[in-house]
Amino acid sequence: MQKASLKIAIILCVLLGAFAFQAFAQEATILGTVTDPSGSAIPNAAVTTTNTETNQVGHFTTSGEGLYLAPSLQIGHYTVRVEAAGFKKAEQKDIALAVGDRARVDFKLEIGTGIESVTVEATPVAVQTETGEVSDVITSAQVTQLAVNGRSIYGLTALVAGASSNMPDVNTPTAVGGNATVSYNGNRMSHNIYMIDGGEDLDRGGSGTISVMPSIDSVGEFRTLTSNYSPDFGLSAGATFTMVFKSGTRDLHAAAWEFVRNEDLDANTFFNNAAKTYVPRNLDRYNVYGFNIGGPVYIPKVFNTKRDKTFFFYNMEWRKLVSSGGLNTTVPVTSEYGGGGSPVANVAFLKQVGCSAEMLRLRDFGILGNGNLMLLEKNNHEVFGVIRDWLARKVSR
Repeated sequence: MQKASLKIAIILCVLLGAFAFQAFAQEATILGTVTDPSGSAIPNAAVTTTNTETNQVGHFTTSGEGLYLAPSLQIGHYTVRVEAAGFKKAEQKDIALAVGDRARVDFKLEIGTGIESVTVEATPVAVQTETGEVSDVITSAQVTQLAVNGRSIYGLTALVAGASSNMPDVNTPTAVGGNATVSYNGNRMSHNIYMIDGGEDLDRGGSGTISVMPSIDSVGEFRTLTSNYSPDFGLSAGATFTMVFKSGTRDLHAAAWEFVRNEDLDANTFFNNAAKTYVPRNLDRYNVYGFNIGGPVYIPKVFNTKRDKTFFFYNMEWRKLVSSGGLNTTVPVTSEYGGGGSPVANVAFLKQVGCSAEMLRLRDFGILGNGNLMLLEKNNHEVFGVIRDWLARKVSR
């Protein structure tokens, strides 16, 4: 019984640690000063932050210098309210926080009663004044709405200033096999690092590619830090990508999708069309389909009844790729492989040289590849028999 209880306790600790790690990894910060009409600091003012998507509330107090700091906030939209004795309440709405943001929101309170309030509805254009880092955010709307050929997250990493991309036009969403040849500010392509929810997602044994490729529909947003970022992200000499997964909210949301590519929808290639006989299109069948669902974890009248504490998000995606390619090669004329010459002379020559040198010559002509050996069998049975026997002896060794 004690062993069972210990196992349950360990499992709960692991789950709680995972939730805590994810919350820390998605952090952003709001900070600022609270002053009176003359510009003097207001100490001990009550500052409240509210996430409008999850209704999660944080409570903070200004210092003696009127400063406040609200750290470890999940990305999303916030409302900040300030209250102090002898002053009107002040409120700033619709503050958008992206991953790694440090948003400054200052308040200048007006003299009045606590019943009165001043609300700022419009959000000014945010100017980063708290750090000297050079970075850019690819928002959730950009992640989901920008057309990416191949549905790979790599296709969005080159959208920031200082990026120089050598990626192909089509980049399938595979991890180590994907193409991540993007350089930032002249640094090596292999010196970039990728992080998901605060954890490293890098194939260090390869060439700087993602180790586990996330579904593009599961990514909430990501920030690309290219220069002068803080020591928190000092794991690589190149750019740092900090991605965060989507999270559940107070309301239940679900989505499903499928992206289809098929040769029946493609035009044929120039060389296939130029052939004297009909050559079908190359196979090009690519299907990406999946679903996700997110919302609150609650039990009516028992747990999380206000739907503002615990949330979940689940994403599943399948990728299927079937493709083929055409090959243009030089094929020898019949006189070069015996079809127009003397079969007896060809056989004698093959026996004389022991076949090995002739195999090399035939390989250079392309006879041993791409079905040309079958063509040789049709046009010169004796030469084909010698080649077949020689290959059999090589295999038996």
